[in-house]
Parts: sequence; structure tokens; C-alpha cells
Amino acid sequence: MALARDVPPNGGKLPKTRKPSCDDCFFKQNHLCALKLDGPCPTFRPADRNLAPERQLAFVFRSERTTAAYAFPQPTA
Repeated sequence: MALARDVPPNGGKLPKTRKPSCDDCFFKQNHLCALKLDGPCPTFRPADRNLAPERQLAFVFRSERTTAAYAFPQPTA
């Protein structure tokens, strides 16, 4: 049973994210934007990351890789 002190102030809901705006864009804050749009453009980049790319997941092989030219088992005659 959850006690009142265990429930976050927002009622246990996930925090709401703000919609991106031109004022939050790296290009707008550095006076590099030449577009006059009502909303964020397709090139929107958050200013707090300074154009750093998002961290990508690392690829991990599940089994040892084969060095054979043809990776599938060969039929035995």
C-alpha cells in the first residue's frame, strides 16, 4: 500500500515535457536561424546540448561472429 509520502507531488504521473519552441533552439539563440515559422522547424536542435548528437545505443553481438564467407551451416552430403 502506497503511503501519501510515497506519492510524488504530481500524483504519480510522468512529468510532462514542454513542446519545443524556436526560443529553445540552438540556431535561434545563436542568431543563426533565417526562418520565420510559427513553430519549430525540422532542423530544431535543443540549445542546452550545443549541437551534440544524442547518445546512440551500442551494438552487442549475441554470439561469436564467424569468419566464414558464408555464415549459414553448410549441408552435409
